[in-house]
Amino acid sequence: MQPTVQTLLDRPELALTLLTPADAMPDGALAANVAWAHSSDLADPTPFLDAGHVLLTTGTQFEPDADPAFAADYVRRLRETGIAALGFGTEVIRAGTPGALVDACAGQGLPLFEVPYRVPFIAIVRLVADLLAEDAYARHTWALAAQRAISLAALRPDGLSATLGELSHRIGSWVGLVDASGALDREAPGGGLGQPALGEVVGEARSMLRRGQRASRTLVAGESVGSPQRFTLQTLGSGGALRGVLAIGDSAELDQAGREVVTSVIALAGLALEQNRDLDRARGHLRTGLLSGILSGDTSLAERVAGEMWGPLPSAPLRIAVTDAPALHVDRLTELLELRVEERGGRLFFGRDEDTVVIVLEEADTALAEEVAAEFELPVGLSDAVTAAGIPLAHEQALRALERARETGAGVVRFDEISRQGVLAFLARTDARAVALATLAPLTEHDTANGTALVETIRAWLEHGGQYDATAQALGVHRHTVRGRVALAERLLARDLSGFHARADLWAALLAVG
Repeated sequence: MQPTVQTLLDRPELALTLLTPADAMPDGALAANVAWAHSSDLADPTPFLDAGHVLLTTGTQFEPDADPAFAADYVRRLRETGIAALGFGTEVIRAGTPGALVDACAGQGLPLFEVPYRVPFIAIVRLVADLLAEDAYARHTWALAAQRAISLAALRPDGLSATLGELSHRIGSWVGLVDASGALDREAPGGGLGQPALGEVVGEARSMLRRGQRASRTLVAGESVGSPQRFTLQTLGSGGALRGVLAIGDSAELDQAGREVVTSVIALAGLALEQNRDLDRARGHLRTGLLSGILSGDTSLAERVAGEMWGPLPSAPLRIAVTDAPALHVDRLTELLELRVEERGGRLFFGRDEDTVVIVLEEADTALAEEVAAEFELPVGLSDAVTAAGIPLAHEQALRALERARETGAGVVRFDEISRQGVLAFLARTDARAVALATLAPLTEHDTANGTALVETIRAWLEHGGQYDATAQALGVHRHTVRGRVALAERLLARDLSGFHARADLWAALLAVG
């Protein structure tokens, strides 16, 4: 502990007498840390002082009848500098402490103590220096002991949890680790941080993870309920491949020794997570191999291995979800899915398939597709429900739905949304747009050049099953007008639109251009 003003007042060998009434000083004034003690009789010593200093003076700057205005200005400058206390040495220049100075200190809340003649100022300076040296040695010893304890904790079976627990114990603050998926992975002490502060810390950590850059943030949480707390958040891992965020409460109170201990924990936690990352990669390769068998319709090997590693495979009815796997999100996405597998005791399987991530899930877990799309802003294709034998077909359905999700930016697209629109609608939305534009070019060029509405008329005519009266009513024109426009379209397209195949081809072209 650093020396305080109270520490000096409590030393019997100094015999200091506090002159400022307790009720005239702000709360905690006597508990203020003393950074140094300095003596000066200058009328304005503030250029040579810093916050936390104790100023000692014999009062030569004060007239025999001290001017209250001078004393008030003198104390005001000392207060603005932030000194911890003022000591007045008696019987050197004058007997006792000037009343004007006592009144000024009381009026402005500055601790003032009287130093008896027998106590030299150097004794106070030496005591402060000795106490500061003792504190520095104690902090250094504490830091070494804390780092040793943390290093030993890292060697335990669950080294990461033990390390965070030891750090929390040593600095007396809450410590939490948010993993790459944005979930609170572990904390010390358990349940030591309540809502809403916990939610705010995790929310800020998720924002840092989404940005994907190494960073450190200071957060004040809990202000909405009138109990603000400071937290420091530090990302773990390299930029673009963040492994998590370490959150530490009340870190603003840490001194240099405490910060060194925290730095060592950040390094150890980062190392532990990088080791976990290598293990995750190995598990990912295993999942990819098992997924290949599952998608081919052979689940026997995957059932045996998954049962040992993660738990049973999902039970029918099943759905397949497929999403993109961009490098920016793949690690966080994997972390999230591993967490969901652990929560379900298996009954969920996923793996990489080239540039996509394939998720095999039960009918009741389809909300996971929405979670992935929302959390990572990725397109997701979701198949129809199938039995285990239908997994290859469901994978094909999910891929087609993913293509539609990429085109529309709709987040999650279910295959049944596509199938309800029919085969022509699906074919028209794949790679047919360029062909469709060429097919319709004679009509669109004629409309542009002559101000006609051939494309609109043909679309309405096909929508109404080639019925002229219904089309005319929908467009608000005479049926002979519709007949004339259709005949003109036939000539421009060089097609007879009385047959089914020609009409179907033209309808597909209209669907493709939208």
